[in-house]
Parts: sequence; structure tokens; C-alpha cells
Amino acid sequence: MRKGILGLTAATALLLTSVAACGDDSGDKKSGDGGAKATDKIGVILPDSKSSDRWETQDRPALAKAFDAAGVKYDIQNAQGDKNAFQTIADQMLTSGVKVLLIVNLDSGTGKAVIDKATAAGVPVIDYDRPTLGGGAKYYVSYDNVKVGKLQGEGLVKCLTDKGVKKPIVAELNGSPTDNNATLFKEGYDSVLKPKYDSGEFVKGPDQSVPDWDNAKGGTIFEQMLTSTPKIAGVLAANDGLGGAALAILKKQKLNGTVPVTGQDATVPGLQSILTGDQCMTVFKDSVAEGTAAANLAVSLLKGEQGKTNATFTDPTNKAQIPAQLLDPVAIYKENVKDVITAGAVTKDKVCTPELAKACTDAGIQ
Repeated sequence: MRKGILGLTAATALLLTSVAACGDDSGDKKSGDGGAKATDKIGVILPDSKSSDRWETQDRPALAKAFDAAGVKYDIQNAQGDKNAFQTIADQMLTSGVKVLLIVNLDSGTGKAVIDKATAAGVPVIDYDRPTLGGGAKYYVSYDNVKVGKLQGEGLVKCLTDKGVKKPIVAELNGSPTDNNATLFKEGYDSVLKPKYDSGEFVKGPDQSVPDWDNAKGGTIFEQMLTSTPKIAGVLAANDGLGGAALAILKKQKLNGTVPVTGQDATVPGLQSILTGDQCMTVFKDSVAEGTAAANLAVSLLKGEQGKTNATFTDPTNKAQIPAQLLDPVAIYKENVKDVITAGAVTKDKVCTPELAKACTDAGIQ
């Protein structure tokens, strides 16, 4: 595990606040060398701060730092889950003269509407973290999302095996049905779990998607799952937010720590739940590496250069081939939580609160 994390950290080196409903973060640096003018600007639209705290605590600062290092102007705003606000922000950015737009769509329909307007204005768009299906973005920057799901499936199998659970009933709490990444995650973990179901080694339990990755809805859905299937023995939760929602229900039933729950994003709450033994694992997608890769690509476009990519994403709706930069995710368990801190994605002070001091020491976090 450590080798994988350190590899991401090295990649980051090479690649180089909570806000109100539509808060922004504008950089006032002058443009660097190349084709960009000092007045040229990059626009970034983040999706929300409710589905995962990564967008504000990890991605925003990573993007801002990379733009500052390149000496370019930028405007980072968050749509806070509001599709109308997402389009309004895009309209304002295009009117203000941004030369490159980087977006994390709320759904493909909203994202496509923005990409269409930007393309008509001659502004290239980079899909960040999740693709806009049928949207026609110029580039795509993300992680290998099928692999993310495979790591989650393998993680749940490992945790159930370690507990010696026989024929466990597994519940799947999937991400938003309008997010293609959620589809890819599920493809990944189902590729691991389905053979277990087919062989009878595992028992397939409730399987449901959570609209808009809404954690509150996720908690309600999982409570209904547990009511209908009280003997759920493992939960494949598609990210740390949904994992936390499931854990809250398990705690109400005094089942926390006995039912393995997965996650994703290596958020502070997720890492803390792993340290306490409540959450089984998470998947680390280094937002510093991802944000830096996306920012550097946007800077290249701003300067009139061709961006560097390492893969091609095939849009499943229209089979378009989109140049992509895809990074490798890493599975995180209690023994390598420290590597997320070492990579700089989160700080020890945030994770290791006084209540978790002993757990952090036991996990080798210095």
C-alpha cells in the first residue's frame, strides 16, 4: 500500500474554507510566459460541499495552489448542489471572459448545457473528476474509477474475511444514478462481489442508489434496508459520506464496529471512523495530485498549448474519444491511514483529535 501512496505523492511533486451558497475564490496573479495574456483567466465550478467535504477542503486549495504557482488568474466557485446556480455561475464566468473552464458537473444534462455555451464562445472545457456524458469536453481528468470500485469490493471482502463472517448478507449503497462515476464504481465493486454472490459465499442484500449523493437520503435509505434485512453483515457504501450515513444508523442499533462499511475519498471523518474501527476502509484519490494535473492542463490550454494526457476516455453515450489524464487510486485501511497524512491530503491535527490520540499512536501516526 505504501508504495502506491508514495507514488502518488511523487506524481504530485512532479505535477508541480467553507463558502456560502455560491462562494468564490479569485486569484489575482499575473499570467506566466507563453500565449496567455495577463488578463486571461481560468474558471472552475465545483459541485457542492455536502456530498463530500473533499471539494472545499482538498480540491479548492490544490487547484488554487497550482494556479498560483503558474502565475495565472482564476475564479473558483461552488454551485452548492444547485443546478440553476451552476449554470448561472458558468454564464457569469463566460461573460467575464474566462478563457478555459474546468467543471465538476452536477449531472450530465446541466454539464452539457454549460459545455455547449462555452464551446460556442470558443472556450475549451475540462471535465474534472466526473465526465459529462455526451457533453463534448475537450479533456477529462480523474481517477481510474472502475479500479476505485474494485478496491472497495476487495476491501469489503477482506474485512468480512478477517472477521470470519460466513455467508454475509451485503448491502450496496450506491452513489447518484446521474453521476457516471457512480456507475463505474459499481461496475468495479460488482465485478468483485458478483462472483461471491453467484458461488453462494456471499448473499446479495439490498442494492439501491442515493440521489445526488445526498448523505441524509443515504441514511434514510440504509435505515430502510436494515429494517427490511436486519442481518446485513457488510455495507458497500460508495463514498465516505454515505458510509458515515450508514454508520450513524448502525450506531443507533449498537452495531457499529461489527458490520464492515466501505468508503471513498479519504475524508477526515472517514479516516477517523477507520481509526475507531467503525469503518472498514476508504479509497484515497489524492486531490492534490488530481487538482494539480487538472490545473496544469488548464494552464496549458490558457497558453494555447496542447495538454499532456496518459489515456483516452470513451463516452458511453456517443462513443466520443476524449483525451484524459487518469490517476491511480489506493486502498486505505487502519495501518496506512498515516500515508494519507504524509501525502498532504489531510493534516494530523484534523484527524488526530484528542479523543483519537491513542488510536493515532497505535496506527503509527507520529
